[in-house]
Amino acid sequence: MKQFELITFATADELAGTVAGKWLDEIESANRAGQSHCVALSGGRITQKFFVAVVEQARARNLGDGDTPCFPSNVHFFWADERCVSSDDPESNFHLAHELLFVPLRISENQIHRIRGELPPEAAVELAETELCQVVGSVGIPAGKDASVPRLDLIFLGMGEDGHVASLFPDGIEAAASDHAIFRAVKNSPKPPPNRITLGYATIAAARKVWVLVSGSGKKEALRESLYGKGCTPLGRVTQFRTQTVIFSDFLPV
Repeated sequence: MKQFELITFATADELAGTVAGKWLDEIESANRAGQSHCVALSGGRITQKFFVAVVEQARARNLGDGDTPCFPSNVHFFWADERCVSSDDPESNFHLAHELLFVPLRISENQIHRIRGELPPEAAVELAETELCQVVGSVGIPAGKDASVPRLDLIFLGMGEDGHVASLFPDGIEAAASDHAIFRAVKNSPKPPPNRITLGYATIAAARKVWVLVSGSGKKEALRESLYGKGCTPLGRVTQFRTQTVIFSDFLPV
């Protein structure tokens, strides 16, 4: 049985706008049910368009409550990965979200749980794991291992031209099945900057929903291999570990 859903769009703007609307629907549904919505964000070029679309649509819907006039307080923000840089560095995934999403929507600091990229990687991993576990409930490791990981409601991922997601790169693919880390440090990354923090495969596999935003025809071969080939890419492994992953793309990978 196919373990993914592929939804394609004519343009990156159409992709970003549609996914923004779908995400706000998820948030509104959780809010009506009195539930929290814990999401992990990613970086990347398409994410910039996505954040802009979220701000525009959230304002139009007037989603806020209390002191947050544009966005509900039930949402908690985490990250799928972060570069080991300061929070105000242009390379920081937090910085991107802060400038394009949090500031425009006046989102409370109490809802934002950033990875401390300015710290040594091992210390940043420990703090990120502690904070995630305090906020998010846990489930058993997929495949029945004797361990547990936090279960995020939604993880946003991008995909690189080599098929990497978050900061999970092809050079670590052989260890994917035995990767039970919640977060892990990545050193000597094939893409700069060299040091990063990333969610592990088990945490991505355990999430209620995973949405992958893929933009740019230069990624066609990697997406085709991930979905229809042997799946020997990080995205391919993610789809194999989950019962359902939704991929939003502005091209057909055929």
